[in-house]
Amino acid sequence: MGRVVLVTGAARQLAGRFVRRVQREPDVDLVLAVDAVPPAHPLGTAEFVRADLQHPAVGKLLVERSVDTVVHLDVHAAPAGRRGGRAAVKEANVIGTMQLLGACQKAPAVRRLVVKSSTHVYGGAPRDPAVCRETTVPKGPPGGGFAKDLVEVEGYARGFARRRPDIAVTVLRFADVLGPRPVGSPLADYLTLPVLPTVFGYDPRLQFVHEDDALAVLSLAAGEPRRGSYSAGTFNIAGDGVVLLSQCARRLGRPTLPLLLPALTWAGTALRAVGVRDISPEQVRLLTHGRVVDTAMMRHSLGFEPAYTTADTLADFVSAHGPGPLPPDRVGRAVDRLQEAVRHA
Repeated sequence: MGRVVLVTGAARQLAGRFVRRVQREPDVDLVLAVDAVPPAHPLGTAEFVRADLQHPAVGKLLVERSVDTVVHLDVHAAPAGRRGGRAAVKEANVIGTMQLLGACQKAPAVRRLVVKSSTHVYGGAPRDPAVCRETTVPKGPPGGGFAKDLVEVEGYARGFARRRPDIAVTVLRFADVLGPRPVGSPLADYLTLPVLPTVFGYDPRLQFVHEDDALAVLSLAAGEPRRGSYSAGTFNIAGDGVVLLSQCARRLGRPTLPLLLPALTWAGTALRAVGVRDISPEQVRLLTHGRVVDTAMMRHSLGFEPAYTTADTLADFVSAHGPGPLPPDRVGRAVDRLQEAVRHA
């Protein structure tokens, strides 16, 4: 009998793509796709189970279907198709994870657990290291919001790993995921605004993960470790290189609106008032100080090499979401004409 894989958060686009991908693995017999809301996308041959992670039905499912691999992707900054504000999101992230791990604790067949996290767990402070490693203790740890949820989720995952050393627990800290398809991330929503509000005086360094690389590393972590690699532990996941926020804006052809920090917070509230997702506190920290992570463990221990660099990922995103009102080629021609006019003046 092959593997039985349970995937949470199946209503999300990225999770749905992972469900369709993992069911094609030759050693997988059954994929159970779980979410509290029905997905709008196809799930292939997977069996969809409509259930909230806080409901006992998930625990029964793990035992009755002899699930051996759990991929927990239902940790997000904002709800998808669900009602409720920040309190509901926190409950789904933290309490949902706690209940899922409690169910895994009692499921004898579970042998592998993969938890999707984010590099937002490092917070964002001016005194933080230029490059964050998995062992980095941030100078300004998250005090609330989605980043604080991640800290708690990872804490529960580490406690679970100590209680069940027979289960390989992998935590993947993704940089912001981008690509040509909708991924529903706060940064992707921000980069598609017609005008990008920025923090006056700052041009942060950013890293991205291509959505195809995100799927590939999830598949790797959910499978048997490759020879010479060890997939249990915590790993930063990001493409090579960095880009500046100003470079993102130019390549997307979008004008920027530099604002003082209090004004940016007000702008986020105004965006929410007109139906656009607001700019969260952790997003403001990212737009101020940026974030770069070391990926040596991803390569040497996990054995994963991304196919896309950060610049490649941005280019793929631009191909689907650009150019904006200021395409780089048009701006370049305007600058050339201005220089020519100055020379002949």
